Amino acid sequence: MARIAGVNIPTGKRVVIALQYIHGIGPRFAAEIVEKVNLSAERRVNDLSDAEVLQIREIIDRDYRVEGDLRRETSMNVKRLMDLGCYRGLRHRRGLPVRGQRTHTNARTRKGPAKPIAGKKK
Repeated sequence: MARIAGVNIPTGKRVVIALQYIHGIGPRFAAEIVEKVNLSAERRVNDLSDAEVLQIREIIDRDYRVEGDLRRETSMNVKRLMDLGCYRGLRHRRGLPVRGQRTHTNARTRKGPAKPIAGKKK
């Protein structure tokens, strides 16, 4: 089991797919990393040598913002919006949709489960 950026990478999968288990690395960045290390697209994680895993780890540490750093930056961006008191910050603070979606119906993901209203019977 290879460990990269504090995440255990699944061993049976192809390297491009396995790298996507790291928060902040999607299909594009995974393909970019594999290309920088000069690996075949068909290589699997359990076929990698220790030197190749080390090379992947160094590239990720040097060139990409992943896992804890990325989560911290994202939360700091949201906190900054909330402190500013701008519209997006207020929406974050109230737990409502931030990007202009309707809230009269839907928006259950942000608002949570529907609360029954007393006395509202047909």
